[in-house]
Amino acid sequence: MDFADRYGVIRVLVVDDSALLWRLVSDVLGSADDVEVCGAAVDGLDAVEKVEALDPDVVVLDVEMPNLDGLGALSRIHESKPRLPVIMFSTLTERGATTTLKALSRGASDYVAKPTGTGSLAASKATVAEQLLPRVRALAGARKVVGSTAPAARPAPVPVAAAQGARPRVLVVACSTGGPEALSTVLRGLPPGFALPVVVAQHMPPVFTTQFAQRLDSICPLTVTEAAEGDVVEPGRVLVAPGDYHLRLSRSAGVVRATLDQGPKENFCRPAADPLIRSAVSVYGAGVVVLVLTGMGSDGREGCRSASLVGGRVVVQDEASSVVWGMPGAVAQAGLAHEVLPLNAISARLATLAAASGLRVNTNGHTNGAVTNGTANGTTTGLPRTAFGSDRVDVIRR
Repeated sequence: MDFADRYGVIRVLVVDDSALLWRLVSDVLGSADDVEVCGAAVDGLDAVEKVEALDPDVVVLDVEMPNLDGLGALSRIHESKPRLPVIMFSTLTERGATTTLKALSRGASDYVAKPTGTGSLAASKATVAEQLLPRVRALAGARKVVGSTAPAARPAPVPVAAAQGARPRVLVVACSTGGPEALSTVLRGLPPGFALPVVVAQHMPPVFTTQFAQRLDSICPLTVTEAAEGDVVEPGRVLVAPGDYHLRLSRSAGVVRATLDQGPKENFCRPAADPLIRSAVSVYGAGVVVLVLTGMGSDGREGCRSASLVGGRVVVQDEASSVVWGMPGAVAQAGLAHEVLPLNAISARLATLAAASGLRVNTNGHTNGAVTNGTANGTTTGLPRTAFGSDRVDVIRR
């Protein structure tokens, strides 16, 4: 059964002051059997009026427009329709990235980069189609499921083996659609002395990841930077995978460092979560804690399988608090999640897990004691399983 059969045709309002880009986006959306362009708006004020008149399922909104820009239009739209999915259509520039991240923090669901340097109209359409259509379908589907009186059937998860009692040593975070704001919420809620190194794979293009890391650094108690080749992975520090590069971890002479590469995309993504999780498992073994936040697709599922097999712990965001329950849902439905938590409960749970690590962060940002081969001070003494939580699968829902 396709999307149209399940939910009906998706009605999309396209907002852009450029006639050329409006036509490009409309042609891409109109080529899909399950999508209908229900209207066009030429600026933010026009968009606000058209949303009220046409009641679309999704809005594609330009960032920079006359009369009322994308940020202003977004706020006005969400005053009357707070659950309406809005996808920002942004340029791959520093200014565009800054504005788009502000939009995401103010309730935009996701963004798509305007095509640049494609060389032809056909190539531009292909690029936009690859990015935009899956997002339109995912966001419209999530909205229709939330609004439905009968919840969609979910396959029963297979119970996952309980996490082992090894001390946690690293937190790996995977996120995509809705991830920037979800990750901001999680990191903001962590205590200043959070003792685990944090590495993040957020599906995001170049320039955007640089701005995103800077924004996170300004709002959370930990030090956040975009990962660079050779960066030391250490407690109190968050490394964000740069756009168009896979981030992996490796150990040399007892020191864990970040490595970057432009290997093949995985799950259509680069950076992708799976290679990052696999590398963390190879370095830290059962000391890996994986957190999968909101996002479309299934990136992270196979990495979580690797983590579970060695005794690591997997935590996923629940469906009710996710913008799109694709990535966390894929992990949960595969029976790989030890805990399914609402967004507002995740920070506290991670703080509890970090406290079980036995590590501390000094004021200079380094650990109190060397970490060798994934263990504190070269020892491998683990905590009782109760230090990691109960020795069973814990599913917590709102």
